[in-house]
Amino acid sequence: MYSGSILLFLGDLGGGEMLVVMTAILLLFGADKIPGIARGLGRGIREFKDATNEIKHELERSIEDDDKPKKV
Repeated sequence: MYSGSILLFLGDLGGGEMLVVMTAILLLFGADKIPGIARGLGRGIREFKDATNEIKHELERSIEDDDKPKKV
């Protein structure tokens, strides 16, 4: 499956549909819980980005270490 096709439905989302989705979220969670949910989601995304950057840097360091000539 093409990975870009997963989020294709977002291209057809207009202003009216966004208003309905936001209203449904407001009714389900309430106005007092939405900031906490958004804060938790932001922290989760930040932790994920930090973890992927750390793995990326470790791989780059490993590749650099392998490329260096070894002393005999």
